[in-house]
Amino acid sequence: MKVTKLIKPFAALVLALSAISSSAGIYVSGSTVYENSSPFVMRGVNVAHAWYNDKTANSLSDIAKTGANSLRVVLASGKLWSRTPESQVVSIISQAKANKLITVLEVHDTTGYGEQTAATLNEAVDYWISIKNSLIGQEDYVIINIGNEPFGNGQSASAWTDGHKNAISRLRAAGFKHALMVDAANWGQDWQNIMRDNAASVLASDPQKNVIFSVHMYEVYGSASTINSYMASFKNNGLALVVGEFAADHFGSNVDEGAIMSYAKQYNYG
Repeated sequence: MKVTKLIKPFAALVLALSAISSSAGIYVSGSTVYENSSPFVMRGVNVAHAWYNDKTANSLSDIAKTGANSLRVVLASGKLWSRTPESQVVSIISQAKANKLITVLEVHDTTGYGEQTAATLNEAVDYWISIKNSLIGQEDYVIINIGNEPFGNGQSASAWTDGHKNAISRLRAAGFKHALMVDAANWGQDWQNIMRDNAASVLASDPQKNVIFSVHMYEVYGSASTINSYMASFKNNGLALVVGEFAADHFGSNVDEGAIMSYAKQYNYG
């Protein structure tokens, strides 16, 4: 989405063990994922560390007190906002572990690429590789969300698909064995169903088959039927889905947050 708040709710998929991805700590198997060999239903919050890094420590503590088990942290690669230094990433992971929270890390500079000036997925991968020494070995605790909403509107399906295949290939070649999270096109809302229709191909391209797909449910998802149809498609195709962001309304339009939570529970998507 184009408007970023300090903290935004997000629902995530029940995270199941995959023999294919046995080298990582968080595994995708079909539409399910396991953490520490047990089903893991993510309940957490988005934290805008890149802009409010002085508030992150208190935010993590407060999030843990709510009973959450995860958080998604905004980082910056230096394209649009000041680069988040590796030392801060190390600190975030350490604090999250101390609070018993699984950390989803995302590069925010990719937001809306193609429709507005933003970082490419390749530039996001460059950032991940530049801090890989602090990420490799943290597979039990960290999911890498390659780039936030990395394609705006009006972008081709092949751009989204090939861009993510290339990003995944580069990360694996660099030694990353983490579960990877991929955001939908159309500012994350996937109203053209580009991610829905090409997710299986992206997953198949990953030698570890360890990819979680993330949709951001805002004004496109104002009706229960739309929400149900979208989630059911991923479930029926055996694909892991997470609602990475959602809200009660967006740009003055209603979002059916009740249906999002209800159907997420029905499909074990958290």
